[in-house]
Amino acid sequence: MRLNEALKRSNTFFIIWAIIASFGAYFCMYAFRKPFNAGLYSGLAIGEVSYKAVLIIAQVAGYTLSKFAGIKIISELRHNARVQLIIGLILVAELALLCFGLIPYPYNFIFLFLNGLPLGMVYGVVFSFLEGRRFTEMLAMGLNISVVVASGILKTAYIELHGIFPAVSEFWMPFFMGLLFLPLFLMFVWMLSVIPKPTAEDIGLRTERVPMTRDDKRAAMREFGLPIICLVVFYATLVVVRDFRDNFTIEIWNEIDAHWSSSVLTTTEMITGIVVLVIIGGLAFVRNNLAGFRLAYLILLSGIVMIGAGTYLFERSWISGFYWMLMIGLGLFLAYTVLQTVVFERMIALYRVKANAGFFVYICESIGYMGSVGLLLYKEFFMKDLSWSRVLMQFSYLQFGLGLIMLAASYVYFERYRVGRSVGKSNSSLAAI
Repeated sequence: MRLNEALKRSNTFFIIWAIIASFGAYFCMYAFRKPFNAGLYSGLAIGEVSYKAVLIIAQVAGYTLSKFAGIKIISELRHNARVQLIIGLILVAELALLCFGLIPYPYNFIFLFLNGLPLGMVYGVVFSFLEGRRFTEMLAMGLNISVVVASGILKTAYIELHGIFPAVSEFWMPFFMGLLFLPLFLMFVWMLSVIPKPTAEDIGLRTERVPMTRDDKRAAMREFGLPIICLVVFYATLVVVRDFRDNFTIEIWNEIDAHWSSSVLTTTEMITGIVVLVIIGGLAFVRNNLAGFRLAYLILLSGIVMIGAGTYLFERSWISGFYWMLMIGLGLFLAYTVLQTVVFERMIALYRVKANAGFFVYICESIGYMGSVGLLLYKEFFMKDLSWSRVLMQFSYLQFGLGLIMLAASYVYFERYRVGRSVGKSNSSLAAI
């Protein structure tokens, strides 16, 4: 009780606590999901498909189904069930990694599918502790930074630990990485569990976030279906490029820099994380929801321009591979994190929608990861003659072009809707007079 009261009394303590808790919980989730990507699984295949590609496709397929399930589960999640759900999700994922080590190749890929199946809902549970507050963007900084830096840091840790313990096979390393981070994960979940509920001021500024009913979901999509579809397509392009860059980062670096070291994975993501931290955190100081919503869209535009421009400059040999990977990563994560934690948060507050951010985020995530699975399959069967870096270039250009169109269409709709609603209110007021 004393801790809860202290969190209520001090905004500074509350913000720091929530940032650390959300960062830690989601960072640890990546320890159950990403480290296996640092393995090469050389010489292993099923048919003509490399075994690493099979493993990635299997896990992303499970992760994608988890996102579809999350549309219902996360949007309807009651506050008193959050802790039990998130712990259960992680324990199932770790059990699947244990089976991945126990069952021999080539039959153990199914357990990476089962590993991904619960993990896709962890983000929604963590964000549910943070949304609907006047400091939401600031509180979500920890969550955003973990998305940016966790994969690179954990892959570096995997490589270093595997170097220290070479006797541990690539099939057992994911389980041991998860086991290493499980106690930390439980500690951070406890930290999330003691975060106080939104205050009356929070609700006044950002609206109350409640579990959604079927009618609530239908009403929200009936009103904002078109821009949501545009944002879903935009988000899908981001996820496809981000996942391809992340899943095959080792292969891409081998092509663009023969002398690269594992520390570069952490360096590029740490730089990206710091920039994202400053920009997203700054949005918390914008109290006006319309201004915050417009700034979020400006950041989305800046992110995709950075992706397109960085790829063009690298293709012309005007920048090195390091700066290309940095620009793509920075552009991707700026747009990705803003869409996840700011756009829907501000949209709900600006238009007073009876909804929670998890509903919209999981619609985007489900389609986005389905696109990621499609890309992996397409690469394996129809793009074998292209290099990893060339595939990344082509899809970066596609993301820039298609993303620009979808971003513009959704923004125009929101602006017209806002103006139309303002005119409607004015007319109603005049009629009453």
